Parts: sequence; C-alpha cells; structure tokens
Amino acid sequence: MRRLSLFAVRSLALAALAGLTLIDVSPVMAQGAANKGASGLPLPRFVSLKATRVNLRIGPGRDYAVAWLYTKSGVPMEVVQEYDNWRRVRDAEGTEGWVYQSLLSGKRTAMAAPWKRGVSQNDLINMRRESRANARVVARLEPGVVVKVKACDGDWCEAEADGASGYVAQSEIWGAYPGEAFK
Repeated sequence: MRRLSLFAVRSLALAALAGLTLIDVSPVMAQGAANKGASGLPLPRFVSLKATRVNLRIGPGRDYAVAWLYTKSGVPMEVVQEYDNWRRVRDAEGTEGWVYQSLLSGKRTAMAAPWKRGVSQNDLINMRRESRANARVVARLEPGVVVKVKACDGDWCEAEADGASGYVAQSEIWGAYPGEAFK
C-alpha cells in the first residue's frame, strides 16, 4: 500500500469542496441488524481488494481525484456505503474513499492486530493449532500481516498466512466483526 502525499489534508479539503459528508458507520453486525445496500448485501460488511492496483477516490466516479493507490491484492476493506457501482470503503487505518465494485472480492481476509503496529517488538499474534487459548502455537504473526479467513465462530477465526494454517482469536484481527460467525 502506498500513501499519496498529504492525504488527510487533501481529502478533507476536497470532500468539503465536493460537498461530501464524512459519515461514521458503526458496525451492528453482532446484533444481526445490518442495513442492506442497493446491491442487496449487508452494510457494513468486509471484503478484500481483488486487483493488485486499486485507486481509492474521493467520490463515486472516475472524475473524482485519486486519494490513495493500493498496490496489493487481498487487503481487507470494510464497505460502509454503496452508490451505483461504487463502494465507499474503509481500510484498517480508518482511511475512507470510493472504489469501483469490480475491484473488490467477497473473499474474506483480515489484518492481524493493525492497532499493535509499532507498539512493541514482542507484540506478536498467536496462530494456534485449535480454537482454544491453550492450544499449541503454529505461527506468530506480526501486526499488520494479512491472513486469508476461511471461517469464524464469533470467538476464533480459521485462517491461513504464508502456508501456516490455524486459528486466530477474532479479537486479534481486523476483518471480522465482534461475535460475527460465518463459513
């Protein structure tokens, strides 16, 4: 992922010029009361980037300026709004913008504890052999590592990263809502 210069200042200024309102959409997935977007899919929801080059725009259309350029597929995103074929997404750092829907995938990925990045060298996330806190550790993930998520039961997610498979505590990833279960 590559940051373009002065994103925060530019996006706020451009959003103001474009007349856009920044909306904080809090997830209510644990209650099962998700809103539905124009696509019929729940809002908010997690997806991932399908393409290796994805422009994040300040508005829903190709005429809007590019605020970010993502250069890696599989990065988890949260869809918070829909407009025509455009999806307003939020990344793990809280950056929001618009992406064309064909550049997104329904395949679930997650990021290992991005809030712990740069905090401590010893803050690794354990991937365990079984979905138990005392199960054997099969891998230790650095904060920010992207994992493929196969399923979650509300407490644990079955995941894969760089050939290692196991279970990660759902509270230690960004890419699944608290209490969310899916296969």
